[in-house]
Order: sequence, then structure tokens, then C-alpha cells
Amino acid sequence: MWTLGGGPLGAFLGRLGEVQTNDRSAFLPVGAESTEVARIAEDFDREDAVPAIALWSGDGDVTAEELADIAAVGEEVAERPWVSGEVVGPFPGTEDPSVAQLIVPIDSGEKTSDAVEELRAVLADHPVGDLTPQVTGPAGYAADLAAAFGGIDSTLLLVAVAAVLVILVAVYRSPLLPVLVILASLLALGLSGALVYLAADAGLVSLNGQSQGILFILVVGACTDYALLLVARYREELALHERVPTAVMAALRGVTGPVLASAGTVVLGLLCLLAADLASTRSLGPVVAIGVGAAVLSAMTFLPAALALAGRAAFWPTAPHRPTAETGGDTDRVMAAHPFWGRVARAVARRPRTLWAATTVLLAAAAVFAPAFSAEGTGQAEVFRTEVEAVTAQEVLDRGFGTDAAAAPALVVTDADHVADVVAAAEGSPSVESAAPVTEPGPPGAGAPPLEEDGRALVEVVLTVGPESPEAVDAVRDLRERLAADAPGADALVGGVTATDLDTLETAQRDFLVVVPLVLAVVLLVLVVLLRALVAPLLLMAANVLSFAAALGVGTLVFDHVLKLPGADPVVPLFAFVFLVALGIDYSIFLMSRAREETLVHGHRDGVLRALTVTGGVITSAGVVLAATFAALAVIPLLFLLQLAFLVAFGVLVDALLVRTVLVPALALDVGPRTWWPGRARRAGA
Repeated sequence: MWTLGGGPLGAFLGRLGEVQTNDRSAFLPVGAESTEVARIAEDFDREDAVPAIALWSGDGDVTAEELADIAAVGEEVAERPWVSGEVVGPFPGTEDPSVAQLIVPIDSGEKTSDAVEELRAVLADHPVGDLTPQVTGPAGYAADLAAAFGGIDSTLLLVAVAAVLVILVAVYRSPLLPVLVILASLLALGLSGALVYLAADAGLVSLNGQSQGILFILVVGACTDYALLLVARYREELALHERVPTAVMAALRGVTGPVLASAGTVVLGLLCLLAADLASTRSLGPVVAIGVGAAVLSAMTFLPAALALAGRAAFWPTAPHRPTAETGGDTDRVMAAHPFWGRVARAVARRPRTLWAATTVLLAAAAVFAPAFSAEGTGQAEVFRTEVEAVTAQEVLDRGFGTDAAAAPALVVTDADHVADVVAAAEGSPSVESAAPVTEPGPPGAGAPPLEEDGRALVEVVLTVGPESPEAVDAVRDLRERLAADAPGADALVGGVTATDLDTLETAQRDFLVVVPLVLAVVLLVLVVLLRALVAPLLLMAANVLSFAAALGVGTLVFDHVLKLPGADPVVPLFAFVFLVALGIDYSIFLMSRAREETLVHGHRDGVLRALTVTGGVITSAGVVLAATFAALAVIPLLFLLQLAFLVAFGVLVDALLVRTVLVPALALDVGPRTWWPGRARRAGA
């Protein structure tokens, strides 16, 4: 079934771009004041268009002849079917006459990226003297953002799969087994792509480039993790059973509980994002949850069948051929069969209290810097990590026409009977340069009556500071307070670019406070059910929260002092938390579920040590694989994905190499059999 369906399923991956939404609405806070204003303000627009700003610049002043040629280009552009309304201009620069601009309204019903690409082609095909043509504005930024996300289909997937393949070859030193694991991951990716496409096409989920990138990474990483756990247990069982089918079924029985618990933790944790108010955050949960479900299905159905067909040859040239005592016998023999991890287990057993205390101090020292993590948002130009035309053209535009706050005024929707009150209240703010209602016809004008729609009017408020600055955010906050105090009957709502930045920040902070407790409660509940205990789940949760704080603290130092980044998107801490807690807890689940299994037979101390010994290699490998796949997100030239890649990759390594290896087993040994309270996960007399 998987083989026959692989091709048709994979075809959907290339079609995900058809159901993507990367415009500003896909990232707006749901139900926020600025979002409501944006919806209402559409009724006041005479043309439903996204403006693109075409620029020409050179070494000398733009001449009258060149302006005439630019006007001719404008007439050529106006004939295109994606142009909505009148092409305005050209205008020579007011600050620098070596720059000229033309404003092209692009129909919002068209695909903006395709329209901008064609606009840039038209400008290139119609040169104006020695002037350099460029395109910026909202349409230009949207097109360059779509181009950045375009690398998800090819570059990101190739880098992620190549990284996983290299690690698997190094771990197993086998040519066949890594191929089977990669095939399982690719089939899971194909299934998830098909399911997400159908769900997005039906309007059940919302997909954007950000969600698609994380989907690809998480499916490959999660499926590989589950595959590694199954393969490791299969190898153990091959050393105990002569018949391959018996070993496969024994391996499946041994890993089904931990894998389902792990996947359930991730899925439920991600679905907690549905409680968020930020559209991009809310939409991520169900999209990636679908991917994790596909990863489990492939790892637990395709891979066991493939392993059963391959038999012991899957491990060639180091295939186990006869039963051994690797996992049988006393604990010393188990440690001897795994020399490195046996030494680690003995070291933890000698001084568990010293080790968990030292590890806790180390993580706490890193976590001290977490509160300083800056997630106040960045300007749209700082979103890109590479040079893009929209950003360089914006610099030219600012040079030619200045940073004009009037280009992005605050928009106030008010009751039509209180327009004068709103204008007076707004102009009373020291951060407001002017305020005037939108009139009919044309822009605001003296004596013209305000344009009304359903009893509401729209007031444009020009601030004294440019948009996308901390001062502008403070000005909008002050404007809202003044309108509420001085025009209480106006039901005024403040929107616009800066108001959206403010609402996004406040909504992201609210989402963090709401979603984090939900995720903690869900993960704790899954652990309680899996381990049939209360103490062990609480210890695991505390360890993973500390690990997240440490990753955030190290991220603060790296982003601020090493990479010198301009800041972070407000949702970065929440995304990092959800992925690190939901994914990081996997390794503790793999360890402690095996510890509980061993404890029932060998007692608490030996059970924990045996679990640490036999799972050490596979969990470390799984952690490295997942960290490598998330690190691949950094190849997409967007600031948000770089920061998320570092935080999750670093945090996963901390969880796999330090928390699971030292902190959790040392705590379990120090607490003793009470770890399993109120259960009885211990043999009689132990």
C-alpha cells in the first residue's frame, strides 16, 4: 500500500503552494482591534488593491525626458490584467531628485508574487536611460517573502534529508538501513502533504510558508526518531530470537507504548496552539499535528514491514546472527555489552545527587539570561537575512522621498456622529501630526463630508514618528488611551501598520501565558498515564522546563552578542517552548518507559541503570537527528526561522545529551523507588 501510494501522495507536496496564504492577514492577531479595523477599512477603499512601488534611481537627477519614459512604462504596465485601478505617477524625489517612483495598484485577487515578478520583468524589458529599476512597497515585500518560502519545497527538504542520511550512515554503518528509514520519512512526508493539502483546500486548516517549513522538518525528524527507536529495539530482539518475524513483533510490542505516548504528547501539545489568538500561531497546531500522525503511521507500519522483508540483512555488514546475552542476564553483563553507556551508567550510579545538582546549577546558570530575551518584533526589512530587492528599494525610496509617516497613517474607525470628537482627541496627542476623516470623493479635503459606511467613518491619523518603531508603538498606545478618555461615545478602534505591530506583540504575550500552562498540563497528563505515577512525571516536567529556559538563555547570548540580531518575532518563545517541551520530553519518555519495564523485573536501581545503558545510543542518535533537521530551517533566509532553528536544535541536544543522560537518571536514582509513587513499578522485595 505504501509503495503504490508513495508517488501519488508525493505529488501533493509540490502543490502545497496552491493552498498557501502568505499575505498579512495570515499573521494577524485574531479578534484584535487592528484586525477589526483592517476588515472594516476595506469598505472605505475605492479599489481593492495591494500597492507596488516601482522606483528608478541613478547617479544624477532624473531628467524630464526620463520622467516621460517612466510615464510611458507606466502606460505599458497599466495594460496588464493584474493592475487594479490607475497607475499613479511618476513623481521625482522630494529629498533626492535622482530617484523617481511610480505607484502600481495590484489586484488583491491576483497572486501578488506572480504580479510583482511580471512587473519587474516589464521594468527590465523597458530600460529608462541608465536608471536602475526596482520594486518595493507592500506588494514587493509580499513577493520577496513568498520567494524566501519558495526554498521550502527543494532546498530545505534536501538539506534535512541529507543531514539525516549522513547521521544514520555514521550510526549504523550499514548501506541499507538508512535508506529504509529515509524512505519511511519521505512516505510520511508525502502522506502529510496530501492530508494538509486536502484540509487546506477544504478550508479546514490554514497553511502559510512558515507552517509548511516547520511541517517538513518535524515530519522528517519525528519519523526518523520513531524509526530509530524501533530499529534499536529490533536489533535487541534479533539478538534474542532466531526468527525475524518474532523479533519484529517483539520490537513493535516494546516500542508501541513509548512511540504512541511520544506522538500523543507532541500532537496534543501542538493542538494547544488552537487556544492562541495570533492567526499564524493558531494555524500551525493542526497542520503540524497532521504531520506527526503521518510520521507515526509510516514508522509503525511501513518500516516494520520493510524490516521484516529485509531480515538480518538490513544491518549488513554487522548483522546479529545468533542470540546473545546483550539484554539478558544481570546488569553488569548488560553494561559490558554496551561499553560506553555502561561507563556512563556507572558514573551516574556512583554520585547521583552530586551529578543532578551540578547539572541543575549549570542549566539554571544559562536560564538566568532567559528573561532578557528580546521578542518585541522587528521591522519588515529586518525579517530577511539576505539582500532582497524590496528592502534595498525601500532604502532608495527613503533616500528619495524621506521616511514619511504619512505613508502609513494610523486608521481610526469611529461612529460617524463622533468624527469631530475623534479628530480633536487625536490632535491633542503630542505624537500626532494631523488627523482628518476620509471623505468622498478622493482623499481627505476641507469642507467635504466624511465618507460613511454602515454608520461608521474612517479617520486617518498621521503620527510624528515613522511606522515600525518603538516610538510609533508608544504613540498608538497613547492614541487609544486618549480616544477612550476624550471620545468615549465614539466606539473608536485604532488600526494600521503600527497598531498591528502593537496588537501582535500583546497577543503573542497573551498567547504565551495561555498556551504554556495548557501544554504543561497536557504533557503531564500523558506522562502520568504512561508511567502510572505522579512523582516521575513531575520530575520530568521540571527538568524539561529548566532545559527550555536554559536554551532561551543561551539563545539570548548568541542572538544579542554573537550574531547581533535586531530582535525576535514575538511568537519565537512560544514556538520554541511548545517544540522543546513536546519534543524534548520524548527522550525522557523513551528512557523512563524502558526504566519502568526493567524495574518490574530487576528492581528500581538496576532498572534505571539498564534503561540508561540500552537506550543511550538510540536516544542520543535520535536527538542528534532531530537537532540536525531543525537546524536545516536556517537555510531559509528568514530571521524567525533562524532563531527557531537554533533554539530548538540547541534545546533538543541539551535534552538528549544532558537532561536524559545525567539529570533524569540521577534524579531517579536519588529519589529511589518513590519515583514511581503511587504506583508499584518495582519487583517484590526491591
